Amino acid sequence: MDKNTEKSIINKLRIAGCVFAEAETKMIISEAKSLVDLNKMVEIRADGLPLEYVIGWAEFCGLRIEVERGVFVPRPRTELLVRQAEKLSCSGDIVVDLCCGSGAVGAALAAAQGEILLYCADIDSVAIRCAKRNVSKFRGHIFKGDLYKALPQSIKGHINILVANVPYVPTKAIKLLPQEARFYEPKVALDGGEDGLNVQRRVEEEAPRWLAAGGHLLIETSEMQAPQTFDMFAKAGLTTKVVRDDELDATVVIGTNPAFNWNEHTRF
Repeated sequence: MDKNTEKSIINKLRIAGCVFAEAETKMIISEAKSLVDLNKMVEIRADGLPLEYVIGWAEFCGLRIEVERGVFVPRPRTELLVRQAEKLSCSGDIVVDLCCGSGAVGAALAAAQGEILLYCADIDSVAIRCAKRNVSKFRGHIFKGDLYKALPQSIKGHINILVANVPYVPTKAIKLLPQEARFYEPKVALDGGEDGLNVQRRVEEEAPRWLAAGGHLLIETSEMQAPQTFDMFAKAGLTTKVVRDDELDATVVIGTNPAFNWNEHTRF
């Protein structure tokens, strides 16, 4: 690629408002299969399509996570969720990634931990399609459905690590999100209801029945919502703590199931 063409692309993206025009130009050039393809990619990026959709992948925890239009793009802040889950997991654990989206969290955990039994679930068809591409290389199992309804009953009461990056943006705050999220990412992956906690409530309410004794539930939330999430975990009987990373602007609430078998105590 000659320097003049590269400079022309940088200028076009800069005029379109791309803050990191130089870096984006290099990424687009590296992914283009032909000059025609390159021109098309530059045009749709300049029109506002998120870079990850343009090039077909997002970097997450050192992995290339395949994405396509209509799937939630994994954020750097969610790497805190992965790091905390990694600290608590062991080889051979049953790990579930609820609201898995592209499967980024599950894939990153499998890549870091090695031999885990990974189950991913999402309600959205586009997410399921992407997750299959990202998780299959780690022999993960993908299920389509609404939260726990998607999971096989055989793992109920046996999950060691349950991670959930559920939608947690309050409905009225959707309009305040960056344009790329508002216009291109699925609302089902963003909208958490009036207070942003609707899906979280459903996850934590059933979590003790699905977790193994001593198993862990980890949910990403906002710093502002963390106290409410903490209270919900505690009311569900989980031993709870909040982990915050200011550099990533990330907050994770972790709940640990008491060391007894919930199902044995609730079967009558």
